[in-house]
Amino acid sequence: MSWIKTIVDKLVQAHGTNDPFDIASALDIHVYKKELHSEIMGFYKYIRRNKFIFINSNLDFEEQRFTCAHELGHSQLHPRLNTPFLRNKTLYSLDKIEREANTFAVEMLMHETDLLQFQNQTLTLYEAAKIYGIPQEIIHLKFF
Repeated sequence: MSWIKTIVDKLVQAHGTNDPFDIASALDIHVYKKELHSEIMGFYKYIRRNKFIFINSNLDFEEQRFTCAHELGHSQLHPRLNTPFLRNKTLYSLDKIEREANTFAVEMLMHETDLLQFQNQTLTLYEAAKIYGIPQEIIHLKFF
């Protein structure tokens, strides 16, 4: 999935940050924090040429940051897909789409520019994931 890494690298370089909230704002993507059902971390919606990211306000900051990066991934990789609709109204498998958005989030939050500060330390990938607020279950998506 090096093509996803390339997209992330271009965004980080263009905006001078890997903060998903700052990049979403710069791309004119509206981010709203709302109280959502406990099973919903967030979702992305495209309506009439407008992009929206909704994040569950009950999440802690690291979870909100990861969710924002994941949903930003949807906005860049699948800009016109409506995953809530696909999930509820079709039999289309969302596994590939969700894996790509997770890969985008991992690449953004564990960007090489940040990892350079640990180059002289013996830090495992799982320890680095914890530092950057990335769920252990998906750290294997990091592309080196």
